[in-house]
Amino acid sequence: MKLTPFILLVITFVITSTNPLYAQNISGQIHDNENTPISNVSVLLNNEVIASTDVTGVFIIPDSYQFPLKLKFKHDGYYIKTAKFSKTNSVFKLMPLEKTERLDEVIISSTYQKESKVIIPTTKITAQKFDEYSPIDLTSAINETPGVYIQSGALNTNRIVIRGVGSRTLYGTNKIRAYFNGIPITNGTGTTDIDAYNPEDIENLEIVKGPKATQYGTNLGGTLLLNSKQALAGETYFKSNLTVGSYGLLKNSTSVATANDKFTLNLNYDHLESDGYRDNSNYNRNTVLLTSGYKFNDKNEIGVLINVTDYYAQIPSSIGKTAFEEDSSQAAYTWGSAKGYEDNKQVLAGIHYTHRFSEKFSNTTALFYNYLDHYEPRPFNILDEYTNGYGARTLFAKDFNFIKNEANLSFGAELYKDQYNWKTIENLYESNNGNGSLEGAVLSDNLEKRNNLNVFATVTLPITAKLKAQLGININKTNYDFNDNFNSGESDKSADRDFDPIFAPNLNLNYQFNPNSSAFVNVSRGFNYPSIEETLTPEGIVNPELGPETGFNYEIGGAFYLFNSALHMQVSAYLLDIENLLVADRVGDDQYIGRNAGKTEHKGLELALQYRHNFTTYMYISPYLNAEISANKFVNFVDDTNDYSGNELTGVPDNKINAGIHFGYNNFKINANLLHVGDMPINDANTLYSEAYTLLNAKISYSKNITNRLYIEANAGINNITDKDYASSILINAVGFGNSEPRYYYPGLPRNWYGGIKVGYSI
Repeated sequence: MKLTPFILLVITFVITSTNPLYAQNISGQIHDNENTPISNVSVLLNNEVIASTDVTGVFIIPDSYQFPLKLKFKHDGYYIKTAKFSKTNSVFKLMPLEKTERLDEVIISSTYQKESKVIIPTTKITAQKFDEYSPIDLTSAINETPGVYIQSGALNTNRIVIRGVGSRTLYGTNKIRAYFNGIPITNGTGTTDIDAYNPEDIENLEIVKGPKATQYGTNLGGTLLLNSKQALAGETYFKSNLTVGSYGLLKNSTSVATANDKFTLNLNYDHLESDGYRDNSNYNRNTVLLTSGYKFNDKNEIGVLINVTDYYAQIPSSIGKTAFEEDSSQAAYTWGSAKGYEDNKQVLAGIHYTHRFSEKFSNTTALFYNYLDHYEPRPFNILDEYTNGYGARTLFAKDFNFIKNEANLSFGAELYKDQYNWKTIENLYESNNGNGSLEGAVLSDNLEKRNNLNVFATVTLPITAKLKAQLGININKTNYDFNDNFNSGESDKSADRDFDPIFAPNLNLNYQFNPNSSAFVNVSRGFNYPSIEETLTPEGIVNPELGPETGFNYEIGGAFYLFNSALHMQVSAYLLDIENLLVADRVGDDQYIGRNAGKTEHKGLELALQYRHNFTTYMYISPYLNAEISANKFVNFVDDTNDYSGNELTGVPDNKINAGIHFGYNNFKINANLLHVGDMPINDANTLYSEAYTLLNAKISYSKNITNRLYIEANAGINNITDKDYASSILINAVGFGNSEPRYYYPGLPRNWYGGIKVGYSI
């Protein structure tokens, strides 16, 4: 698209032509029993790592070595293999370890890790899982996780609900904390926009449900840790993925990368455009991601991250029941008339430095900057805002001996500050001759300064050979400073809000009965702060009585491997009690204020099953099932004169089932997935419910290594095969103004298709 892929090709040529490491190379490839390439295999010569395999299973050895070589191939999930490598013997196969042989240790490291380090099970969504869906579909892969439900009103409108937490957020995602390559992407009021990141750039996404990840904050919903794809030492590659599909879908991702023992460089460009299914729903996004690292020596290394996103998205908004049933492709009338949209320019930049004081003691410190320029014409006004966020994060990690076993201590702090400048402007679209939004007079002009400090510590102790305990503490201090730059004198609404510190302890216990079974327990405390907008009264004055919601999470569960480890089962039960619940009251057309309104109880059961059977060396089948049953209710909730105590929590389904099957034969793969979402109350009185729905998606792909260097894949998929009419997102407690219906529903996509071609070339 445009000139960017050409530029990346030029960069690839420059890198490979100027780097003597790749002047003369000999390549090899490593597969498993199903002839599937294995990535991240370490290639050792004389017990020193000289190369690693990439995603196509290819490793590169410089021709400067004296061939043949006696190499050792090492991967955590496979038996170590020693083999002779020559210019004619270049394809090797590794045998997978039994599950019982790789479950008997918990890895503890004093080096910096972009993962939670929680000792009880979390969920990791890998690049391979994202690849089972459309490359624009981040939500379907996340929805496979029991206890997690992501509603998607549009490509730029997603709301993540974890165990019922976040269901009352009307637009976007909050009450969780998210990081990209270890750098926070959640802003000063707790809002997270994961749709700004390209799914094809993500190597893995770890989901921690509830306030368990002490060193990454203790939000009641949990934590998301996104990590980007990285080149491995000894490889240089060029990759491109072109996808086309229904409703004008066009997506092109292009990446180049190179790495050796000291230096890594990854540069990715993505372009996505779609006409959209609904009126006024065009979408156009461009993303550039640059990651690089340099290792000075065994004790010091540095890394940088730059992610730039520029997107334009029209907004059809939610619609009422009549419009939803008659023609779900229409936009809300006022949003269509105003031709509402959002124009975003976002930059995330960070630099981190790691120093190892010894083999068992290290520190990683990161400095980061986040910029957002947001312009959104809406029917009731035009929002013009920009945010400058910046901060620092430092993490110390120390391994030590405890009862003759290795234990770990980590501690540190994270400071995040941002300045949010926003103004509202009169929208004169009704007098603009059908040309959409037109700026009028300025209605407000405000500056918010938001400060958030987290201090944390976690210690992991092996009590016995089978029992491990993890104790954590997080201390948070938050304050807001609101400046009214529009009014003066007595009309000036400037104020500040300084919240009391919150202490959030955490305890994880994990007991390994044997290599095939374990049990775990968690008790933790979490919290969510209100945004400044929620603290404002209808008169625009800060409400000093509005405070954070707090809660305790209790969880118990187990993980089991059965039938010679062919079946993996994980089950958990949880109870989450939340006090001082933050709710949003509607005071105007899409205008809300917040207040603390009682107590909620969240409880549920979660089950994850996965089975794999190998028919032959080249054919396998792997069905899976992820299910949850939950009961979420208001314990105490009085809204004005209405008592909703005992009612079901609004916007949360009581059950969700995600099931699917993977089938592979030689180079062919078929993935089919079924998602069932139960009905849910969409108003606090529980007098109106959304309809349950079931979606069926499927994808087929064929991949082949044309040569040891060239890899190609063709794929095609269909979403919503049965063409089900459903609401992919719900706006709870919607209110109709005048004679208009309440606009509860964001229609989901009808049946749609996509297809693509991937090309990868290793140099």
